[in-house]
Amino acid sequence: MNRIKKIFTILLSAFLWIVAVCLVTVVIGISYWFYNTKPVTSAAEEYAGKINVPAGTSVRLVAETLEKEKFIRSAKVFYLAVRFNLFNRNENFTLKSGTYTLRSSMNLKEIYELLQSGEQEYITVSVAEGLTKSKIARILEEKNVCLASDFLSACRDQNLLAEYKIPALSFEGYLFPDTYFFTQGMTAQEIVRTMVNNFFTKISEIPSFADYGNKKLHDIVILSSIVEREYRIREEAPLIASVFTNRLNHNIGLYSCATIEYIITEIQGLPHPERITYKDLKIESPYNTYKWAGLPEGPISNPGTVALEAASNPAKTNYYYFVLTDPTSGRHTFSSNFDQHKAAENTNYVLK
Repeated sequence: MNRIKKIFTILLSAFLWIVAVCLVTVVIGISYWFYNTKPVTSAAEEYAGKINVPAGTSVRLVAETLEKEKFIRSAKVFYLAVRFNLFNRNENFTLKSGTYTLRSSMNLKEIYELLQSGEQEYITVSVAEGLTKSKIARILEEKNVCLASDFLSACRDQNLLAEYKIPALSFEGYLFPDTYFFTQGMTAQEIVRTMVNNFFTKISEIPSFADYGNKKLHDIVILSSIVEREYRIREEAPLIASVFTNRLNHNIGLYSCATIEYIITEIQGLPHPERITYKDLKIESPYNTYKWAGLPEGPISNPGTVALEAASNPAKTNYYYFVLTDPTSGRHTFSSNFDQHKAAENTNYVLK
């Protein structure tokens, strides 16, 4: 009996020790959990930063990055929270790619929820009407969206051009001017797709673009890109388009200074000229509309809706000339013959 009693006492003692150890372990575990789910700093001492989560990134790598950047206390705890859905037992954690702004005063649950919310940090990029692809590339690089060289390479991607059935060597003219919300980590191809998709969406809303074939569409984009660089007042855009259309219909050179500027700045890579000289008008280039009749080889800018509407539906006029006669307002005088044009030109030195 004593022996049984002794064994019982030993077993009870061992059990109590096990219970005690388990309790201590649970207490330590709970304490460890609460400590590592707390914010790294208080709101008064917080600091903020961005974390980029590329598509396909593992949760473990993100957790390690968060710990390294001091937004969480433990990568292991974050990983366990994700692995076992500890903050939401009814829904599996889904890590969404993007760029997120974090604060050190956020607790682990807030960061957990943010990274699967898709509420990422966007980079706002405004692209004005009439910019060229090289100018857009510089803006994207300045905004830290992508390298200018990568964007220009994507603009010349022949497979991408073939996908959109664009009969050109680049996407110049199809990068629709608008305000975009890009994210860090986007590829140059994704950015080009976004802008080109926007272009096709916008022209689908313009009735005069209905049923254009690829070649006709490209010709309209070229003309639009010139109109974009020439008009200053919205209501004059269809009139300027009519001048160019009338000239094209009669095989007369367009005589657009904007095409000369494009040759100098975009093809020759020189600074923007203060004025166009007669020497410039003799430059050998398929973009020189003073030297050759017809449309230039390709678009000279990326036109907006006003220019696209004007070029696809020009006013019906007998105008063949226009000249800037009010530089302050940007108003032009339109003429149907050269004598009228010369008379209007006497008010200003800019010849169109």
